[in-house]
Amino acid sequence: MEVEYDGTSFFGWQRQPGGIVTVQGELERVLFRVLQEDVSIVGAGRTDRGVHARGQVASFATGSGMPLDRLRHAMNCLLPEEVYVRSLREVPMEFHARFSALWRQYRYTLAEEPFPLLRRFAGVHRGPHELAALNAVADVMVGEHDFAAFSRSGSDTKTTMCAVTHAVWRRSGEVLMFDIRADRFLRSMVRYLVSASITMQPGEVFDALQTGRLGCQLKPADPAGLVLWEVGYEV
Repeated sequence: MEVEYDGTSFFGWQRQPGGIVTVQGELERVLFRVLQEDVSIVGAGRTDRGVHARGQVASFATGSGMPLDRLRHAMNCLLPEEVYVRSLREVPMEFHARFSALWRQYRYTLAEEPFPLLRRFAGVHRGPHELAALNAVADVMVGEHDFAAFSRSGSDTKTTMCAVTHAVWRRSGEVLMFDIRADRFLRSMVRYLVSASITMQPGEVFDALQTGRLGCQLKPADPAGLVLWEVGYEV
């Protein structure tokens, strides 16, 4: 299934114990109500607390023969208004939303003024910011690098190498947008790279990718601006 959600009120994607509300937890709760069976879902990306998604992909197996259009309708009737199942389709049993993905694309929206109507879906860093300077830093990110310096600890990944194929800043009306695509992302990696684009020089980012260490203090950008935009698979 392809899922869209406003992550503002959720403690991230991943299921948590103790009644903490997460997107995965809500989807599994609703699937149990509709299908009357325990269903465990797997997401293509584990978005952090407050991060949104337009094209999150999740896979699950069920013994139910309920038509997909009926299942989707029932889920959307029961899910909180911040979560919406955009589509459902059958896939081969070997499909895995996370491990079958070829790439993921994130979009970050950055406001240069604290506009109230954008506060749920944009990070704020007062500007103005020059596109040329932002893209000079983004250019350094493209390629296969060790992004250990731009991630939070506690990840369950075995390697911190990621292959970035696209990283571009552009202006759209009153905001700046950063699109980045890679085969995989580390925990909070995009938010760190947004902060790096704003506060670091290209040479500093290059050195951090070479050494795995930062030469300065860096905080991840506000999660409100980040959206898991799209996930790519073999057609």
